[in-house]
Amino acid sequence: MSGVISGILMGFTSILDPLTIGLLIAGVIIGLFAGATPGISGTMIVAILLPLTFKLDSIPAFVMLTAVYAVAVFSGSITAVLFRTPGAPEAAATTFDGYTMAKKGFPHKALGYAMFSSFLGGTLGAIALLLIAPQLARFALKFGPAETFALILMALAMISSLDVKNQTKAILMGIFGLFLAMIGMDYMTGVERYTFGVPILSAGLHFIPVLLGLFAVSEALRMIQEDPEVKQKIEKIKTTLPTWEEFKRLIPTYIRAFPLGLFIGILPGVGATTASLVAYSTEVRSSKTPEKFGTGIPQGIAAPECANNAAAMGALVILLALGIPGSATTAVMLGGLILHGLRPGPLLFTLYPKFAYAIMVAALIANILIIIMSPAFIRFFSNVVFRIPRGMLGTLIILFCVVGSFAMRNNMFDVWAVLLFGLVGYVLERYGYPLAPIVIGLVLGSLAETEFRRTLITQGGFMGFFSSPISTGLILVSIFVFVYPFIKSAIASRRGLKVGSGKE
Repeated sequence: MSGVISGILMGFTSILDPLTIGLLIAGVIIGLFAGATPGISGTMIVAILLPLTFKLDSIPAFVMLTAVYAVAVFSGSITAVLFRTPGAPEAAATTFDGYTMAKKGFPHKALGYAMFSSFLGGTLGAIALLLIAPQLARFALKFGPAETFALILMALAMISSLDVKNQTKAILMGIFGLFLAMIGMDYMTGVERYTFGVPILSAGLHFIPVLLGLFAVSEALRMIQEDPEVKQKIEKIKTTLPTWEEFKRLIPTYIRAFPLGLFIGILPGVGATTASLVAYSTEVRSSKTPEKFGTGIPQGIAAPECANNAAAMGALVILLALGIPGSATTAVMLGGLILHGLRPGPLLFTLYPKFAYAIMVAALIANILIIIMSPAFIRFFSNVVFRIPRGMLGTLIILFCVVGSFAMRNNMFDVWAVLLFGLVGYVLERYGYPLAPIVIGLVLGSLAETEFRRTLITQGGFMGFFSSPISTGLILVSIFVFVYPFIKSAIASRRGLKVGSGKE
């Protein structure tokens, strides 16, 4: 415990300089704008900001990115409540009761519930991050190549659960991401793979143009196509925090939603969106009056908002401790850490403890700042930002992405790459193909190949993957995680057929 306390103190002292504090506050403000603007997700903004961090030291750079990530998960609830349009996917479940409460004439109460629940879930999650991550990292030191590959395999297996409507599409996108990761020169044999005669591809696809294209440019294209006129005019809105009596009534909801969100966030590749939806469903099943959900009750706002912010912190736990992205945004951050010369995982707390604890402390402070800075932002945002034509905003995003991609290597190929992947992302999402599996496959593909081949060499064959209980257990869990969605769908289909035949 003394080691954790000393680490926390180290984290606080490492961010107590004007530049880092300024970037932390800037990250909170950017995160508020990013999450609250429909079509501009935290993932997109982190991807856009990533090229700008290469001129900064790693601590101030990732303090800012962590603040953006933590706050953007909450701010999506602002538009979810006011317009029934979640500014971020994590706020989808908040629309069910938040918008209904706002229509009844209580937008200030709905925003207050969302803000306080996000603050509570994120703050408790950040405290758990400080307490759990170092211990998880020490346990992870027992991982060799076989165990690491098995863990990455489990993260890849989670791809089948990323699109509950169509697991096949999610798997196809994961395979596409793995294919992108294989482009370039084989690091062991020196043989070029899938370069198609393009010399610059021998070094592989650069991470930044792919991410900017998939997330930023594709969203910007959708903005440009939409009606540039903002039809809704918003009056001045204030937020009202829950009273003590209201908080006491919500305690059982928080007791269920927080651990559920944190656990789902720790699972590789699942993310805060799933956590919010699962928490909402759990709350409905646990309620004595489930028919009230959807009519604008506090529990319908508190459960998803507490869970999704806790899940965001859980995703940071597994990113820092094991080097596995728990969401699309942490997948982008993983790529940024690698580009900064930092390899997240067990050795991060041994080799770079100052950096690791600085990021965790920044997450804690960012969640506290939600409840301090959000009220003023909501008043400003509801009166100004929504009057900006979305087509103009989309054009500026594309321009910024082109400049950022070119600045990476001063190469026009990266500009064409960001535009190409923007079109790819736009078409894929238009036909219902999720983008998160591509990111996970791209980021984890090269890591999985490296650990796979290391295991074959060091263990002398495929049986090396079953040489320890940890790797064997993780592989079995991976198989179950992969096939479970299909088994569940098959069972549901058979039950539906039986019900249908019975009616006939």
